[in-house]
Amino acid sequence: MERYKRQIQLPQVGETGQQKLKNAKILVVGAGGLGCAILPYLTASGIETIGIIDGDTIDESNLHRQILYTEKTVNQQKVTVAKTQLEALNSNVKIQVYKYYLSGENAIEIFKIYDIIVDATDSIQTRYLINDACIIADKPFVYGSIYRFEGQVSVFNYKNGPTYRCLFKNNNTKINNCEDAGVLGTTVGFIGMLQANEVIKMVLETGDILSGKLLIYNTLNNTQNSINFNKTETKIIDEAFFNSEYKTHKIEAICVSEAISKKTIFIDVRELHETPKLTLPNSIQMPLSVLETELKKLDKNKSYAIFCQSGRRSLEAIKILKQHRFSDVKNISGGAIKIQNDIENEKCIY
Repeated sequence: MERYKRQIQLPQVGETGQQKLKNAKILVVGAGGLGCAILPYLTASGIETIGIIDGDTIDESNLHRQILYTEKTVNQQKVTVAKTQLEALNSNVKIQVYKYYLSGENAIEIFKIYDIIVDATDSIQTRYLINDACIIADKPFVYGSIYRFEGQVSVFNYKNGPTYRCLFKNNNTKINNCEDAGVLGTTVGFIGMLQANEVIKMVLETGDILSGKLLIYNTLNNTQNSINFNKTETKIIDEAFFNSEYKTHKIEAICVSEAISKKTIFIDVRELHETPKLTLPNSIQMPLSVLETELKKLDKNKSYAIFCQSGRRSLEAIKILKQHRFSDVKNISGGAIKIQNDIENEKCIY
């Protein structure tokens, strides 16, 4: 009680509210910039059970905004480092980590364990997955998104309220992530804290929840807008739809050496300016932003190994290829960063 007395003094919290926080179970999908802003405040508030799911490792370029990590933790798994840091912040917290990415195979089963799901990703496809799994599992989810200096926050599927599909109907929209568009750490931190605030309000059952409202904040000019929207989506989201939408495109992985030995064609889906520059045999560069319009240049009968900077965009690229009936496509887990490390450590000799 001594630890939390400043927030217990609030009439909206009190001892009853603090007990609600203690009993809450929250899952954060993504341990990147948004996750690193959300997780410490949820942990410090007294939410005792927190799940974190992310299959990524820490890169030096993450450090300017992902404040749970340090120079000494580069190349380590994000969820493992996050767990250590959060437990140091609050030894009473129970941190459950999932050392892989969210997928159609694991989403519903994991979501059923938790009360609220928090989207801390930068992938549109993953947000539709989160949304649809939340509908089936009957869980609300807190959405956050960043584009340069602008951030968005909303709450979907809260008490049978509007869902992500009510606001964003088209799941073919292309957006740039932080790697492509650039971002300030302060923008990510601000939006992440707004997401954490919505979680705490829902747990406490107090305040105005951003259900049916999209909050848009621009940190460059300090402008804030709120857009109201209603529940309009009529698509039936059930397990049959979910299985068809998310479980039919299983993505296999391949290592670089194996791909070379099989004379597989490498496709680099990073933007042209990105480094490190890699020289691989049978390699072409086709950024994810133009991939769908350039597919006619590819032979569907050939084998392809896809990579990006760290592995996330390549998964999206493979889904696009499979939707267009490319059958032999595999992912290079870890992307260009992993390939470069393997070259430097002489694990891959060309």
